[in-house]
Amino acid sequence: MGPHPHGWWIVLHLLLFVFWLGGDLGVYYSSRFVLRTSLTPQARTTALKIMSGLDLCPKICLVLFLPSGVTLMALEPHGATLFGVPLFQPWLVVLVWVFALVWLWMTVSDHHAPGQRRWVRRADWTVRIVLIAVIAGAAAYTLIAATPFGVETNPRWLGAKLALYALTIGAGLGIRLALRPFGPAFGTLVTTGSTPEVEKALKRSVDGCVPYVWLIWGSVVVAAVLGVIKPGANL
Repeated sequence: MGPHPHGWWIVLHLLLFVFWLGGDLGVYYSSRFVLRTSLTPQARTTALKIMSGLDLCPKICLVLFLPSGVTLMALEPHGATLFGVPLFQPWLVVLVWVFALVWLWMTVSDHHAPGQRRWVRRADWTVRIVLIAVIAGAAAYTLIAATPFGVETNPRWLGAKLALYALTIGAGLGIRLALRPFGPAFGTLVTTGSTPEVEKALKRSVDGCVPYVWLIWGSVVVAAVLGVIKPGANL
């Protein structure tokens, strides 16, 4: 077979899958210690710091998944066009990377200082909503059209992969909503101590994330399989 002409980009894309899923597993595992009532508030605070540190990795991977995927699509000789113009031109790829780096800055900034820059969180939320709509629309078109964007190699696997990416972004927003009561409840735990009401609020908030976490795990695994196997593609 020999070396792939753009193998390093594929390696980067696969590494994003690996660190995304691995980081999420670490977040889930450490969250169990945050909820453990037998631990002191100080120990649970340490577990929360570990959980927060690990959580930055999948956040970064989710953002970089977009430009790395667009780069791979641009490098493939698929002949995609939009209104008769080649779809993935070099300037577009550069623009996507610039957009992704700005988005990454917002993500990292909000992670390290949650709630301190409200405009950053609002902008990040808006970006994710817009991306869900755009990517889901592109995915639906790719899955339904006979030759989406003029591509004749049956790229429905790519449409499914795009749909899963939009789904993971949406699941991440669901996790944010589920965790909204967590901060105030944990603050009460640290300042005034544990009560049944506080523990119930913490558990309800963290456990409310679990369905979204499972959805992300499943989506990431299936998207990786689709990207490697490319089922149904006419290569």
